[in-house]
Amino acid sequence: MNPQHNSPSPAPHPARRVRLGRLGFVAALLIAAAFVAGLLPRLRARQIVATETRELATPTVSVVSPAPGRREDTIALPAEVKPLVEAPIYARASGYLKRWLVDIGANVKAGQLLAEIDTPELDQDLARARAELARAEAGLALAQTTAARWTELLKTASVSEQETAEKKADLALKVAAVEAERANLHRLENLKGFARVVAPFDGTITARKTDTGQLITAGGSHELFQLAQTRTLRVFVSVPQTLVRAVAPGQSAEVTFPELPGRKFQAKVVRTAGAVDADSRTLLTELSLDNARGELLAGSYAQVRFIEARSTTALTLPSNALLFRGEGMQVGLVSPDGKVALRNIKLGRDFGKAVEVIEGLTPTDRVILNPSDSLTAGATVRVSGPSQTAATR
Repeated sequence: MNPQHNSPSPAPHPARRVRLGRLGFVAALLIAAAFVAGLLPRLRARQIVATETRELATPTVSVVSPAPGRREDTIALPAEVKPLVEAPIYARASGYLKRWLVDIGANVKAGQLLAEIDTPELDQDLARARAELARAEAGLALAQTTAARWTELLKTASVSEQETAEKKADLALKVAAVEAERANLHRLENLKGFARVVAPFDGTITARKTDTGQLITAGGSHELFQLAQTRTLRVFVSVPQTLVRAVAPGQSAEVTFPELPGRKFQAKVVRTAGAVDADSRTLLTELSLDNARGELLAGSYAQVRFIEARSTTALTLPSNALLFRGEGMQVGLVSPDGKVALRNIKLGRDFGKAVEVIEGLTPTDRVILNPSDSLTAGATVRVSGPSQTAATR
């Protein structure tokens, strides 16, 4: 045998061992990288699935914020124009109309003569009253003389005290009779003064309802003239209940007339009725309108706008945000932490797509649109998109 083939193999070279170690380390890194590369997508997918599961489990809702309703302070309200002072002129003395001096449209002053009445019966009563007064005064003079004489005779005991007392009593009766006749005469003289029909105040004759020769009865229902003071007009308007808090004495308003298009007249609120009419739910309001030029006619129809009115408007909400529950009308609100709260509200007017909310909400509340019937307080929801306002929907 060859001795060279039977000897042991020499040991590996040190450089070869280092290279083998490096190859093993690289292989280990590759295996670790492959493991991590395969694990991360699974972890990410598992996280996405968990997130989607949570999101699907949380309902998504749309919210809206209540918006102020439309103001009604610019609405033109129908009004009625009347004179500042208006009075029918009646007769206080009976007789026949002797003459009239003014007709419709005449401007008269206080105390100006309007008509004269012929009063023959009153003249006779007046003459009789003067005669009765003269007779009573004559009787009074005789009673005074008699009473004075009896008083002097009583001092000498020529007459009795009883007779003297009777004469003094008769004097007192005659004094009373004279006063009665004088009062009756003054009454008839005053009635005679009413035979001259005069204007009680400055104004315009708007109607004449008599003529010469007409029979006039004192205290009758037939008026002679209609007198109105139109330099200042009174405008009456019925203000809806939603605006009554915005109307106050001293406030300005605009008055327009259909026959004067494009023109506006300034008026002032003078007073209100102080109570809302139960039938119409309106407040009767009176305004003062200057008519120094006389271009506006009393009795006209007009329209009034309260330009300074600032009404307190209720909030409005879409009709599809309401919940009809046994506890009453409710809405669902979303709190900042995403929790649901149910709140009772009080509704006002129904505008179709929107309703008026009188109580229960504020402009900052976030109300859930199209809430489900199963919506409960305390549930967690997710809001999709920013909160809108009822006015923008």
